[in-house]
Amino acid sequence: MRKITAPKLRRFLHSTRKRLLWIAIAILTSGLILLLSISWHVPGIPFSLPTPQPHPLPQTLAQWDDQTDAGDYFTEIKLTSVEYLVWSEFPVQVYIEQPRESAESSASAKRFHDWYNAVLQTVEEWTVYLPLQVVSETESADITIVRSRPALQASFNRETQRFENIRARAAETRYEFYLRPGVEESQRILAHKFTIYLSPHQTVDYTLATARHELGHALGIWGHSPVETDTMYYSQVRYPPEISVRDINTLKRIYQQPTRLGWAVTPNPPLETPFYHGD
Repeated sequence: MRKITAPKLRRFLHSTRKRLLWIAIAILTSGLILLLSISWHVPGIPFSLPTPQPHPLPQTLAQWDDQTDAGDYFTEIKLTSVEYLVWSEFPVQVYIEQPRESAESSASAKRFHDWYNAVLQTVEEWTVYLPLQVVSETESADITIVRSRPALQASFNRETQRFENIRARAAETRYEFYLRPGVEESQRILAHKFTIYLSPHQTVDYTLATARHELGHALGIWGHSPVETDTMYYSQVRYPPEISVRDINTLKRIYQQPTRLGWAVTPNPPLETPFYHGD
């Protein structure tokens, strides 16, 4: 019988852990791909995505005219699976998490009110360029802004087989797609919603800047500017800028582009076999 030494045993266990880790990653990745592949399907309603088409410009953007020739950063905007993240019905409904206590009741309540007022100010700033309306219920909201620190983010290093660069973030913006009823009873429209997570642990000035930036993402600017004088600059700066001419030039170009959002989906013919399979 061959004798297994301690170093060999350690190497064997280490390689086994590596293989198991990669298997787990493969399973998780496969699961993610599966979820993404079926996310376009509603039980009982198989459909095809709409053909990308542009929507009419909202009046606020149609009237926008840059006389300074400041340019834009449209080339930095990322396409999604539905093309551009354009809103087509206005006003866009925005819910901001609200404090439940008066500002005078405690120091923490005062900070909550300061946070709410800062976020509300950024909504009012963007309303100049796109019609927005603050609502009191999350159920009717297109964009929900939550006073919560985003989850920690980490990257996986394949060489060391470890998760690294775990860091806290001040904000995060997420979107999801769903089908909403159309004009006709049987009609379904491809729509989207956004959720913005904003940390409660920033100063008022940085809350203003962060909310302004993240709301820009939720309004359709799914990308970053390389110029630090734009509110959509990719990094936080010492003196956060307000919404710039370049920001609005970019926003207008985005709303002139074709999108699948806001258009009716096309039902597919009934399948001969069940649409969903499983044990």
